[in-house]
Amino acid sequence: MSRKYQEISVELLMPFIAHPFELYEGQRLTDMVESVRANGIFTPIIARPFDEGKYEILSGHNRVAAARGAGLETVPAVVREGLSDDEALFIVTETNIIQRAFADLKHSERAIVIAVHYESMKKKSGYRSDLLEGIEDGTYSPVANRSSMGELGERYGLSKDTIARYLRVSKLSDELKVRLDSGEIAMRVAVTLSYLRVSEQKEVEKQLADGRKLSIKIANLLREESAKGELSKRYIKRLFEPSFYPPKVKPVKFSGEFLSEFFESYRTPEEIEETVAEALRAYFNK
Repeated sequence: MSRKYQEISVELLMPFIAHPFELYEGQRLTDMVESVRANGIFTPIIARPFDEGKYEILSGHNRVAAARGAGLETVPAVVREGLSDDEALFIVTETNIIQRAFADLKHSERAIVIAVHYESMKKKSGYRSDLLEGIEDGTYSPVANRSSMGELGERYGLSKDTIARYLRVSKLSDELKVRLDSGEIAMRVAVTLSYLRVSEQKEVEKQLADGRKLSIKIANLLREESAKGELSKRYIKRLFEPSFYPPKVKPVKFSGEFLSEFFESYRTPEEIEETVAEALRAYFNK
């Protein structure tokens, strides 16, 4: 089934609010501008009515940018009316996956795709393939109406644990997502921070912006303390200070002669260490 499209002035088109995907720039955008200038736009964009006679772009941000760069006054568009914000976001994420490989997306972009699809699969209406019918070229194979992370994993070639991690990452603040994408914080750290409250994540971001480093040890402490109650700005700042952590005790070695006074020769190092630990606990508990 094909949908009718109309020509819309580029001046009336505005980007999707909080568009989660990176747009073309540099040589890639330049090449697209030249292609549009020479050949026009073959595939209509997707948009929905917005305020004051304008339209919000759901699919085709790069095409619109190239059209502007090429001096086009209008672009072909399929206009979708009556969409909820969730349905609009679904179209934004799904059409990006149709056009690009999932593996090419940044961590934050993968997270939003998986989160949107997961929420859609949980709803009674199931996976909304009807929103995409006839509006993009190419073959499209929607996920069946099942809600498990395992099914999402099959679609994207990821384990259920990885799907779960991306669902957690989707709860990160935008600033921390940027640091994950750049490699400044590791995935394991990002997942741990996702359990913090929004206000706590903002305070962590302030510490990182000041040049402080974030280890998994600090992230774990933040999560553990946050579970007990909202963290204060002062406590978060202290966690990033080296002086907060007491120096480790230097290791001590016992000679075989000393240990033979207390242990039989067949005892393993693990058994000896466990016995010593129990004895010390009993001693200090007194």
